[in-house]
Amino acid sequence: MFLGLIFCKLHDACSVQLSSVGGFADSGLYAAAEFRIPASCMDLELYTADDKFVMKLDSDEALLGSYPIDDGCRIHVIDRSGARVGEYEDVSRVEKYEMSATDYEKRPDSVRSFLKRSKVGKFNEEEMLKKEAEQEQKLAEEKALAEAISVGARCEVRVSGQPNKRGTVMFVGLAEFKPGYWIGIKYDEPLGKNDGSVGGKQYFECQPKYGAFMKPQYVTVGDFPEEDYGLDDEM
Repeated sequence: MFLGLIFCKLHDACSVQLSSVGGFADSGLYAAAEFRIPASCMDLELYTADDKFVMKLDSDEALLGSYPIDDGCRIHVIDRSGARVGEYEDVSRVEKYEMSATDYEKRPDSVRSFLKRSKVGKFNEEEMLKKEAEQEQKLAEEKALAEAISVGARCEVRVSGQPNKRGTVMFVGLAEFKPGYWIGIKYDEPLGKNDGSVGGKQYFECQPKYGAFMKPQYVTVGDFPEEDYGLDDEM
């Protein structure tokens, strides 16, 4: 036996069609569990498959089998609790406690106060200065390596655990996609990841899969002629 359930909120004139359900004995108990409202706040009405009213299901003790129910019938559930649809879902209507940044700063039991006392993260001035100095040193080293590389130079990319790749330097400098200095390379073969663009910005022109960006420490410039991979040999 399969039934349809229609749920209607009195004040909102809103109905929700549920998927067919079956195998339950007490209609009020099922509806209460399904809609999260007490059975005492609901009126249940039985309708035929062609939407004709049959009767009210007003007995808390009666089982569904005691009613004249056929396949395709539906039970209309009317909520008389007075609650509106979404009444407890719109958090913008909930009164909140708000505290100013100044008052929060003064609280001794806040997370910020704990971090300050423990000198964690940005509240550890000595550690932050150390990290800042390390970043500046790293950037200076990258800049020095990048300045020794010229656009148009032949190069070889050497990364531990990967085969060496040869190509031509197409870009040297700072980029928007990540901090630091980068070397844009057009590989001799489609061994790259892009066409010279990253994040919608074109840094140089090349065919798709021929372009790549590497940190200066992985790029060696010199006399690196194109290698013959034999890709054009006829069989």
